[in-house]
Amino acid sequence: MSKRRCSHEKTFDLSGKGGTGKTTLASSLIKLSKTKAYADCDVDAPNLHLIMTEETEPINSDYYGLPAAYIEPKKCTSCDLCRQNCRFNAIDIIDAIYTVNEFACEGCKVCQLVCPAEAITMLDRVTGKLSLYKNEHVFSTAELKMGTGNSGLLVTEVKKNLYMNAKDTELAIIDGSPGIGCPVIASISGIDLVILVAEPTISGFSDMERIIETSKGFPAQLAVCVNKYDLHTEHTEKIKQYCQDNNIAFIGTIPFDADAPRLVNQGKTLIDKEGPAKKAIESIYEKSLDILDKMN
Repeated sequence: MSKRRCSHEKTFDLSGKGGTGKTTLASSLIKLSKTKAYADCDVDAPNLHLIMTEETEPINSDYYGLPAAYIEPKKCTSCDLCRQNCRFNAIDIIDAIYTVNEFACEGCKVCQLVCPAEAITMLDRVTGKLSLYKNEHVFSTAELKMGTGNSGLLVTEVKKNLYMNAKDTELAIIDGSPGIGCPVIASISGIDLVILVAEPTISGFSDMERIIETSKGFPAQLAVCVNKYDLHTEHTEKIKQYCQDNNIAFIGTIPFDADAPRLVNQGKTLIDKEGPAKKAIESIYEKSLDILDKMN
């Protein structure tokens, strides 16, 4: 299948509720387009690397989120003001020693401000790991440390890593974060085309509406496709009608494929197998390129 050329770099972002098939579609589009730049922005549970098998070791770097409080035992007078004023209940007393629970601390600095003995300092803490695979292509991903927050900031770093190391790439594809929170906002910021992957269920329709409302705050073009559309054709038709009524591009449907789990377990995508699903994804890809071409 031929690939049209754009006059400057274009970016896809695949968004939607968790479990709709974003990564399955993203990996298929990456292989189909032969793009040299892609990223996984689902930093809470990244899994694109499981399909896009890499032969080289990644360049890893620590990600530092908001600082956390640290209580110096030798300076602490056990006045208890820090514990009394902590709204997050992050101060524990263990064997008569005041300590900070790093999973509960939000780095607000209130404990530091109220401590009369100046026994509390704010220390940088590693809250995630950035990974960059760089060979004939660039793959940027990251994983947030369990129990930590600010995943939106980490998503921004993932995209920054991608853009800095793939400046001359024609097309970049991003597997976005699920939901509508800060990670999603960071995922779709600066993107040309957001492909929303919906599922034909009541909750799938509701979640699609929410991510569409979130995406409207950005200049990116919106497009919708339905994965496993034949599991409930009535809901699929409802999604199509919604897109038509709201002037949103509906770019296709992907049929249920019982072989999908087996292919994923083998590190393959749906386009690695001939059949209706492959043809549907090829059509979605062509329609996505048409939208990007019209943006020039």
